[in-house]
Amino acid sequence: MSAAPAASAPAPAPVLKRGIVKQVLSGDSVIIRGQPKGGPPPEKQINFSGVIAPKLARRPTNNSTEITKDEPYAWEAREYLRQRLIGQEVYFYSERPPNATRDYGYVCLGKDPATSENIVESIVSEGLVSVRREGVRQTPELTRLCELEDAAKAARKGKWSDSPSSDHVRNITWNIENPKAFFDHHNGKPIKAIIEHVRDGSTVRAFLLPEFQHVTLMMSGIRCPGFKLDVDGKPDTTAEVPFAEEARYFVESRLLQRDVEIRLESVNNSNFVGTIIFPKGNIAEALLKEGFAKCVEWSMPYVKEGVDRLRAAEKHAKGNRLRLWKDYQAPTAAYNTKDKDFTGTVVEVFNGDAVMVKISNTVSKKVFLSSIKPPREAARTADEEGNLPPRPKGSRPLYDVPWMFEAREFLRKKLIGKKVHCSLDYVTPARDNFPEKCCYTVTLSGANVAEALVAKGLATVIKYRQDDDQRSVHYDELRSAETQAMKQLKGVHAKDDIPSHRINDLTVDHSRIKHQYLPSWQRALRTEAIVEFVASGSRFRIYCPKDSCLVTFLLAGISCPRSSRPALSGVPAQEGEPFGDEALQFSKERILQRDVSVKIETTDKAATSVIGWLWTENNVNLSVALVEEGLASVHFTAEKTEHFRALSEAEARAKAKRKNIWKDYVEKVEEDNKENEDEKDDPAAPADRKVKYENVVVTEVTPELHFYAQHADQGAKLEELMTKLRQEFRAMPPVTGAYNPRRGDMCAAKFSEDNEWYRAKVEKIEKGGNASILYVDYGNRETVPTTRLAMLPPAFISDKPYAHEYSLALVVLPTDEEDKADALKAFAQDALNKTLQMNVEYRVSGAEHVTLVDPATKVDIGKELVSDGFLIAEKNKKDRRLQKLINDYKEAEQSARKNRNGIWQYGDSTEDQAGEFGLSR
Repeated sequence: MSAAPAASAPAPAPVLKRGIVKQVLSGDSVIIRGQPKGGPPPEKQINFSGVIAPKLARRPTNNSTEITKDEPYAWEAREYLRQRLIGQEVYFYSERPPNATRDYGYVCLGKDPATSENIVESIVSEGLVSVRREGVRQTPELTRLCELEDAAKAARKGKWSDSPSSDHVRNITWNIENPKAFFDHHNGKPIKAIIEHVRDGSTVRAFLLPEFQHVTLMMSGIRCPGFKLDVDGKPDTTAEVPFAEEARYFVESRLLQRDVEIRLESVNNSNFVGTIIFPKGNIAEALLKEGFAKCVEWSMPYVKEGVDRLRAAEKHAKGNRLRLWKDYQAPTAAYNTKDKDFTGTVVEVFNGDAVMVKISNTVSKKVFLSSIKPPREAARTADEEGNLPPRPKGSRPLYDVPWMFEAREFLRKKLIGKKVHCSLDYVTPARDNFPEKCCYTVTLSGANVAEALVAKGLATVIKYRQDDDQRSVHYDELRSAETQAMKQLKGVHAKDDIPSHRINDLTVDHSRIKHQYLPSWQRALRTEAIVEFVASGSRFRIYCPKDSCLVTFLLAGISCPRSSRPALSGVPAQEGEPFGDEALQFSKERILQRDVSVKIETTDKAATSVIGWLWTENNVNLSVALVEEGLASVHFTAEKTEHFRALSEAEARAKAKRKNIWKDYVEKVEEDNKENEDEKDDPAAPADRKVKYENVVVTEVTPELHFYAQHADQGAKLEELMTKLRQEFRAMPPVTGAYNPRRGDMCAAKFSEDNEWYRAKVEKIEKGGNASILYVDYGNRETVPTTRLAMLPPAFISDKPYAHEYSLALVVLPTDEEDKADALKAFAQDALNKTLQMNVEYRVSGAEHVTLVDPATKVDIGKELVSDGFLIAEKNKKDRRLQKLINDYKEAEQSARKNRNGIWQYGDSTEDQAGEFGLSR
């Protein structure tokens, strides 16, 4: 008996592999990435077995201009797979049949192969593909697909529906005919899109939805390493470019065939420039942070928002030396923390791009503003040997070069004497006989000084090579400010109205000093000036804007030790006298490049310099200040001047304290007792005149010669009150327009100059929604919109006003309007914002009339103003108690008349101003 035939062995189960779907090519084809093994992972294209999908339209190429269209439902089939599979981990099986050039198989979606979803069966069930029924080997899998297709047909699903085929074909715009007009229409607006191709890390192709415009987009502000092109002009992925493939993989794994938003920001030929936003943010920022890209300047200005984040991301990659930055060395790495970041006071400005910053009493540093150029002089043409011709004799670039003076003045007015913060950006090494330059971002109260200068059109921004990292960290803000200045034709960008400064340089041409300028300077009470250079403690070069001239100025009334001088133009260095350099530094710190006022009295013997008195911004007589500091002595020529007493007293104090030049002074100084000193300070006070000085701070001067003053001992209480008031409004901001002010109300008002809240009284409601108010704690007034007023919280009403109104005793204003203005200005210079001693002399209708004494000089300010010819002594005042004081004021007026001071310079201006003309004195 023969043996029974053996049973056939069961077919082996297919071996499933795992991967992530990278791209859907069509309704029956996908690309799957395998597991990465150092670098971009391997990829495999899988064509679905047993099915045929409608064909998608193809983009026209350079070799073919034929335009194809989708077959019906081709896009729906592609989208069905894209939305379900892109980025998903799947199981797949594939094999390559004999004589075939492609791999065929299927894809399963799910975490467990046994229960996962067969995507081929799913898309057949949706009616989006057709099953191959003829010419193929019949298998259980094919039978299953046929059953699913028959069910889809019966349900009229997908391509088997009754919907017109034309409704399921896209109308694609492969090439936008007018890219500029298209960009103008969509500028900055977010557009939904699908990324179709990643050419390199920073360049993609995408469909803009819902109109299906096909665009090439370069990412704004960045550039990734690109691929070299082959002979056909296509990217050659075999040519190794560091990090090019990794950057493309980074973008593909996050964006390819993903739903994104695109913001068009510019157009470059037929390519668009813009930003791509994906679910985790800006892809450009992610590329920069990982070191796959660098910021580029040509497209950075187009970025609508987030420029600071792009710069910060690049900075992060640099700091961690990631990828493209693996060999990066920071420009300031070699410098210590003290040099890289510091705060100091600006003491000098150089031409418009540099300042001198005093860091401590002994350390100052020249700081250049990063990435900007000041206005430049016109180019000089070199000769055949390459030598530049010398500048014309007497040339002064500061005044001759258009806008350079304006740039210097902008910085001078904004920075001199102010504290600034300096942060090192880069250092330009020494070359071509130019020294090393340390370039900083300089900020004043948080504002970038260089940016403010560029925004005014008073500087331009340096253009760098793409790979040049030596630039300001705020370079983008500088470029943006320059663009705005150019659009508005500001400063150096202006087409006309170019400033011109014709300077009369009297430091070189002395011939005109004595006869042309000196007489007018002598007649003027004071002349406004700018100190351009300090040669010694008492010798300066000043610029008088009114006369547009430079002149050498010598301080009157003092002898100042000579400072040392460096070697210059073949002249050997000169050693200074003791304390000469200290005097130079003292004057420099107080007046260099400051606004000052001078009283010019005469010239030196050779008439090459002028001699006079100089007052600082704080109205301090510099001659007196130098003497008081022991850095100068009183010269005998001061004896006949009005400042002799102040100079003598200052010298006596310096001697008593053995200051500087008086450190070895041995003469005995007998001190009067306190009673005698008091009598000396106020010799005119009879026994029945009550003198009880109160320390006050003058805060406001009115046109009627009244003034408001605060009691000095209440300053701390006032500061505490203001602090609490502002904290209250910060915690509970008032609703704009909710408060309806009425005349006489106590309210809170936001001061126009600093936008801080203060207590105020409503004096008048004006038309147009404005109110006239008095700031009760300071005495100043202004008219503001009622929207800047708010109800004063009850807790702040009970405190009485801290500023009180007073009148100067025994004086009246001159009647001429110009003389009045001069008098008020002089009084303000002597008294405003200073701590003075006040004594109430008498009251008229409840108004207190007072005298003010400067505690430092013991000078009666009212009497001094009469003596200087600014005010007139009151003639009709009868008061036995004050008779001595009244006589002193009248004597001061007689002295002013005799010396032709002030209003008396042309004689008695009051002769025709008797009572019948309305003058009551």
